[in-house]
Amino acid sequence: MVLLAQSVGALYGLLAVIFGAFGAHILKKSFTPEQLASFETGVKYQMYHALVLLMLSFNLNLDTDLEKYMVYCFVIGTFLFSFSIYGLCISASKGKKLKFLGPITPLGGLFLVVGWGLLLFYLIQNLV
Repeated sequence: MVLLAQSVGALYGLLAVIFGAFGAHILKKSFTPEQLASFETGVKYQMYHALVLLMLSFNLNLDTDLEKYMVYCFVIGTFLFSFSIYGLCISASKGKKLKFLGPITPLGGLFLVVGWGLLLFYLIQNLV
């Protein structure tokens, strides 16, 4: 599980840098300011959660169910949240918005909220 969290964290970080540069240099020519802001939100959240995955994997054993669920929530949530935003923005800029992606973004956000809630629960549980 540690290697999975580290690998996904590193991959998400790598892709966040690439997508951020892509958005700043290439997509800004074809995106509206609102689309560019949305795309940048996806990149920021992806990078934040890449770092969270790396920090968790270097500081926890990730061998309990709680720790595993936390990692799964961050991995799945980041993918659903950020990548659905990318798809929505790119498809809208081409005039063919993939509307089915709209409900996926808040579902990804929900996974992220649950992941943070599990982290808070873990920390409170281990204070005692």
